[in-house]
Amino acid sequence: MGQLITNASVLNEQGKLESKSILIIDGKIEKIVDANAGVSLLFDSSTPVEEQRIEKVDAQGKLVIPGLIDMHVHLREPGFEYKETIETGSRSAVKGGFTTIACMPNTRPVTDNPETVKLVLNKAAEAGLAKVLPYAAITKGELGRELTDFEALKEAGAIGFTDDGVGVQSAQMMKDAMYKAAALDMPVIAHCEDNTLVEGAPVAEGEFARRHGLKGIPNESEAIHVGRDILLAEATGVHYHVCHVSTEQSIRLIRQAKEIGINVTAEVCPHHLLLSEEDIPGLDANWKMNPPLRSPRDVQACIEALQDGTIDIIVTDHAPHSEEEKAKGMQLAPFGIVGFETAFPLLYTRFVATGVWTLDFLVKRMTADPAKVFRLNTGRLEEGAPADLTMIDLESEQAVDPQTFASKGRNTPFTGWKLKGWPVKTWVDGRLVWTANVQ
Repeated sequence: MGQLITNASVLNEQGKLESKSILIIDGKIEKIVDANAGVSLLFDSSTPVEEQRIEKVDAQGKLVIPGLIDMHVHLREPGFEYKETIETGSRSAVKGGFTTIACMPNTRPVTDNPETVKLVLNKAAEAGLAKVLPYAAITKGELGRELTDFEALKEAGAIGFTDDGVGVQSAQMMKDAMYKAAALDMPVIAHCEDNTLVEGAPVAEGEFARRHGLKGIPNESEAIHVGRDILLAEATGVHYHVCHVSTEQSIRLIRQAKEIGINVTAEVCPHHLLLSEEDIPGLDANWKMNPPLRSPRDVQACIEALQDGTIDIIVTDHAPHSEEEKAKGMQLAPFGIVGFETAFPLLYTRFVATGVWTLDFLVKRMTADPAKVFRLNTGRLEEGAPADLTMIDLESEQAVDPQTFASKGRNTPFTGWKLKGWPVKTWVDGRLVWTANVQ
C-alpha cells in the first residue's frame, strides 16, 4: 500500500514554503505535485484513483521535511539496557522526527568486533523504527592500546571509527588509525579530550566551578586534540570529523583547517548552542554533560561557526542515564543528557521563530548536510528518494515533560521549557512509524 500526503507545507529549492501533495509507493517518493493541481496528476492515467490502494493523510498545512538525521547518539545496548535499548532509543528518535541515527560504540561489550556490529544491526531491524548506523571503535575496548580490525568492521556494516566517550590519547595510535581508515575510504570521528587536563572535573573551568569548589575542565583539553588531529588528518588524507565541538579555540582551528583544504568536518549539539555555564542553576547533574557547558563566548562562537559553515551539522549526543545515576550529584553522576525528543523544537523556537535563522537553514543542518558529510542516501525530499519524512507542527506550543519521553532517559536540563516545532508524524521507507495522533 502506498500513501498520499496532501496539503503538506514543503520547502522548495529556494527555501520557501509551498503547498504540495506527496505520493509514496514502495517506500520511495513517487511524485510531488502542487497541492491544488489535483490528485489525478499523481497517478497513471490508465489506472483510476479509486483502484489505487492508497492511504491518504491530510497534513493540514503542517511542515513536511526529510526525516531528521542524527550522526551522534548513544543507544546503550549491549550492556547498559537499564539506561536505554536499541528499541527504546529508536522509538525516542522517531518521536523526535529522526529517521536515521548513528550509534556510538562505547557499549559493553564495546562495538569493537564484527559480531557486536551485527548485533546492533539485527536489533535495529527487529525494532523496525529508525535506521540505525553503527560506528565501530578505533581501539579494542576503547582502551587506546591496540587498533581494531578496521576491514572486518567495515565488512560487518560499521560506517566509521571512533572511541567516543574517551579521546585517543596516543598521537601515534590516532595516526595509524587514520591511515587505515583512509585506505578503506572511511571516516574517523573523534572525541577530543586530553585526559591529563580533565581527570576528576565534572564541569567547565569557570565561575560555576569556582563558586562550588569544583575542578574545572579547561577549553584547551578539547582544542589540543582538535589541533593534533587536524595535523594528522592533513598527513594521512583521512576524512576527520570532530565530535560535539564546544570551544572557541577548537572552532578557530577547524576554520583554519578548512581554509587550507584539510578534509575536516564538525558537529555541534543543541545544548552547546543554547546554554552556557552561567545557566546552570545548581548542583543538578541533569546539567552535567561532556563536553561541559562552556562560557557565553564559546556559545556565541558555536552559533557563528554553524552559521558560516565551519561547523557542518547538528547532532544530539543523546546520552540516557538512569534517574538513580543522575541523583548521585554533579561530582559523581555520569556525563550526558537525552536529546532526541527536544532537539528540533528547541532550535526552532530559539533560532527560527525569533528570526535568527531561516527554517531552511535549520532543516538542512539536520538533514541534507549530515547526509552529504557521511554520504548517505537520505536527507532529501524529492522524487525517487527514500520516503523518510517528518511532519512538524510549527504552531502549537508544549512544555518539555520528561515523563512523556519514549526514551528510558529522563535526564534533560530543558524540563518545563515551552517550545514550538514538535514532530507529529514520522515515516521511515514509507512506513508510518510514529504519530502523535494530532491532526
